[in-house]
Amino acid sequence: MSPEERELLQRCVELAEENNSMLHSMRHSMRLARIMSIAYWVVIIGSAVGALYLIQPYLDAMMGAYGGATGMGNSVDGIRDILNSL
Repeated sequence: MSPEERELLQRCVELAEENNSMLHSMRHSMRLARIMSIAYWVVIIGSAVGALYLIQPYLDAMMGAYGGATGMGNSVDGIRDILNSL
């Protein structure tokens, strides 16, 4: 093997090692980005579920009040019908 060929081969090996380290770095960055994205969505969905869990008693109270108000409206209509029939 001539010195020129040996030099070219050595240069090719160095470039291959450099490319390999760059590819490992890119793969590591992609893995980290994927983990951070999953963590981001877990926080978003978890906070929405937690907020619903904390607000649920107030929503139940409001739905009960609304149900009572509509029931009272029906009884007022019933009283009005009774008074009109007299």
